[in-house]
Amino acid sequence: MPVLLCRSARPPKAGFDRWCAIAGAPEPSCLHPALKIKGLAKLLETAFDASVEEWWNIAQALGQEPSSVLAQTPSSAANISDFGLMLAWTRLADEWASGKDTVLLVCDDPWLFRHLTGRHGVADISSKPPLFWKEVKLKLRGFAARLAAGQRFAGWARQLAEQSQACPKDRPTILVYAHPASTAEGNDAYFGSLMKEMPELVRMIHVDGQPDSAQHLGKNGQSFSLHGFGKPDFARGLWKTRWRPVMSSNWLIRRAAMIEGATAQAAAIAWQIHCTEIWLEHAQPKIVAWPWENHSWERALVRAAKLRRIPTLGYQHATVGWREWNYAPHSNPDGLQSLPDRILTVGSSDLSRLMRYGCPRHILAVGGALRFAKPPATKYDPTAPVFVALPFDSDIAGQMIDALRPLAEAGRHFLVKDHPMTPFHLQPEKGIEPTEKRLGEIIAVSAVLYCLTTVGLEAVLADLPTLRFLPQGKVPVDVMPDGVAIAETDAAALGAALDKLTLPPAIDAASVFAPADTAFWQEAFRA
Repeated sequence: MPVLLCRSARPPKAGFDRWCAIAGAPEPSCLHPALKIKGLAKLLETAFDASVEEWWNIAQALGQEPSSVLAQTPSSAANISDFGLMLAWTRLADEWASGKDTVLLVCDDPWLFRHLTGRHGVADISSKPPLFWKEVKLKLRGFAARLAAGQRFAGWARQLAEQSQACPKDRPTILVYAHPASTAEGNDAYFGSLMKEMPELVRMIHVDGQPDSAQHLGKNGQSFSLHGFGKPDFARGLWKTRWRPVMSSNWLIRRAAMIEGATAQAAAIAWQIHCTEIWLEHAQPKIVAWPWENHSWERALVRAAKLRRIPTLGYQHATVGWREWNYAPHSNPDGLQSLPDRILTVGSSDLSRLMRYGCPRHILAVGGALRFAKPPATKYDPTAPVFVALPFDSDIAGQMIDALRPLAEAGRHFLVKDHPMTPFHLQPEKGIEPTEKRLGEIIAVSAVLYCLTTVGLEAVLADLPTLRFLPQGKVPVDVMPDGVAIAETDAAALGAALDKLTLPPAIDAASVFAPADTAFWQEAFRA
């Protein structure tokens, strides 16, 4: 039976067996809720997982074009690009088109709509969502964002030039993001107390760090900003910088280019690469280590370092979650060549997953957990509040808050912690209390609800009842190690899932967060 495709403003009232709204389209009130496809979040996850090879293959082809380094789609970065989500919606549409029921898909995304109309068994029964002016607006917004970013970077380059030029040469170096948990005294949000234990270590701050942050962290004379190495004239020309993909006739690739191009992302990545290359040439560090995720700018860093014969050391960033397809070398246009010379993981479980993703065993080793010293000491108490860890994705965070509200009105109590890199600014409500405390700083909880964040893994290691939230319209990374299954729920079933939640399966903490050996790290930086 066919799949019928329509816009949310003009849905039919009959002529179909089931329906669902896709790609963020609102659900028309005239459609009967009893006919809505059930369990859509899980269906979408399954389709997403089945689409990974297709994304890797497309990313490999896209990577042949030089400007692909400025984008997230060609690196298969599922936490940033929703290209895989579009492939998953396509796969579901194909499955429904070959089924017995007639399925109505409500879609307002102009690119996905046009893409689906070309699939076998899909018929559009309404006019296509408007596209021309939407693309014009995105292009103008992207131009303005890149222009503003370039001017901003040029100013920061002048402001930080003197500090950065004082960066010592021929020293082992960590390159890190400007995390609010890092301190001027040498503690680092990614590398822990390593700077205190290795006084010769230099810290370079990624271009996400604004001047006030870089200057604050630089008080000890060990930290410097990449901005100070950049050329202001280069920054002012960043408005011209954008991703120009091959295969742009493909509606989904065109969509990805339009959405990514509507921000200052390309300018920021180009500036990061520009500053990094000048810094490498100036400082000639003995070795460069960074929280590694195999994103496009990191691949460029490895290439630039290899040209200068500078060793590279990738240290696993947080967890290697299932569906973080960017970790796999399959999308690298030069394959294994842009992987770091050595990759250190937090534990053996993530080392195994990196091998499963195609990273060669001989460059992998367990470095231990510099960030997570031990599981949280929080205790289980069935009368205590539910601890809710919001992810960095603001849309998913909003869905989680919306799911809590009816339960809070009914008498449940929730402690909600937002993500440090993307504060949600939640105000207190009945039964919903914002907290600045991390999980380990809270005496007791009755359960932990999470999505995307490593707090879920910490909760399982602390033997706390743990529940993974399944958002609508998105597929989150699963941070659990292979073979570890915990309870999961969407918004509709949250109350029932909390009622029947039990203690999680036991996990060997050392396999996830292995103890870090300072002597091992000192030796690694001498390699």
